[in-house]
This record gives sequence, C-alpha cells and structure tokens, in this order.
Amino acid sequence: QVQVVESGGGLVQAGGSLRLSCAASGRTFSRLAMGWFRQAPGKEREFVGSISWSGTQTAYTDSLKGRFTISRDNAKNTMYLQMNSPKPEDTAIYYCAASSRPTIEVSATGYDYWGQGTQVTVSS
Repeated sequence: QVQVVESGGGLVQAGGSLRLSCAASGRTFSRLAMGWFRQAPGKEREFVGSISWSGTQTAYTDSLKGRFTISRDNAKNTMYLQMNSPKPEDTAIYYCAASSRPTIEVSATGYDYWGQGTQVTVSS
C-alpha cells in the first residue's frame, strides 16, 4: 500500500509561481512512476504530467508544456510540480498519483494510488 499526500496549494496571482509537493510512503518511492492530475469545477479530471521512477522521463499535457515542470527527489520520497506563469484557467484541485507500472502513464487508469488533492486558485 502506498500513501501520497499533496501540499503547497493555495492562492497565487496570475503570472506568479507556485510549487506543489507530493510525499509518498509505504513502498519504495524510487520504484514508483508518479503523476499529477487536476480537476476544475464542473470538469473531468485531466492529466497534467508524469515522471518515471528514475526521473529521466517526463510527459506533459501539451497545453502546459513550458509552464509546468515535474521533478522528483527519491532521497526525500517527494515529487514536485513547479507552476510558472499560472493562469486563472489553471485553477483546480491538483492530485498526486503513484503507479506501480514500469512506464510513465498519461491516463488516470494507469495509477494505483491517489492523494486527496490540494486546491490551487489563480487570481487574475
């Protein structure tokens, strides 16, 4: 069993920056692929990005490339989402997820463990 807990959400101005963290426990973190998803009010949960267990491979949804960056520190059992120049449309609950599969996943069905989410609100 794996537990993942997000933190770092809050209110940020458009054009600013915010970093979310996801701490994992219960299993060897370095053997888990990790991902971020988000869900805005009235919308379905969508893929943000993912990172391989080694950190050498990443994938992002096209609309976020260049603004959001995913990284991980296996020594700290933590994954990060750096949000630069956020826009009001980035307002959502952001979820961290862990996958026991050997490859990075872009679909929610590829993840086995989920956090409770952290709210990010971007003001204009």
